[in-house]
Amino acid sequence: MISRIHGVLETIEDGAAQIAVEGGLTYEVLVPAYAQARLGGSLDQPVTLHTVYLLEGTSQGASMSPRLLGFLTAEDKRFFELFTTVKGIGPRKAMRAMTLETGQIAGAIAERDVKLLQSLPEIGKRTAETIVAALHGKVDPYISGSVYAADDTSTEPVAPGRAAVREALEVLVQLGENRTQAVQWIDQVLTRQPELDDAQQVITEVFKVKSGV
Repeated sequence: MISRIHGVLETIEDGAAQIAVEGGLTYEVLVPAYAQARLGGSLDQPVTLHTVYLLEGTSQGASMSPRLLGFLTAEDKRFFELFTTVKGIGPRKAMRAMTLETGQIAGAIAERDVKLLQSLPEIGKRTAETIVAALHGKVDPYISGSVYAADDTSTEPVAPGRAAVREALEVLVQLGENRTQAVQWIDQVLTRQPELDDAQQVITEVFKVKSGV
């Protein structure tokens, strides 16, 4: 199993990156559109991609071809794996659909924004509704990092700052704020004041950001 690849990005076009690794080998790694846009400025530079290895059947089904799919972060890779659990969303379709950043797609699912999901390649209204039905409530960790999601299976104590962020986000949503927008405001607040560890303080600062202060 190839879970990660590191090497020099030689070319990237038509959704495929050519990555030269030590030892003289060059791998073709298929990447979603959002990743291709980000990697465009990294030609001839070292890059690391988190990968999914799969065997893809031909249209006749007589043979299988290996494919290596690459993602910018481990979180993006996990989102892809979750995305492909939706009925009718196979690996190829998921790769073509991921033209937006993971956080944007996750935010659309969290907000039941069928219209935005329909704007993705090969995603019609019925498929968009299926995605929302299957993944709503499961995508919060991908909206803007796992700090926003509760992990009920963990036995580790939750850091005060992380707990404050979770609480602040849920309060803002209960007050009627858009979850994706609230995450962005909280990100701005924590960029300015990373030491905040009280939910009420975070909320107060969010409303300052919202009002342009």
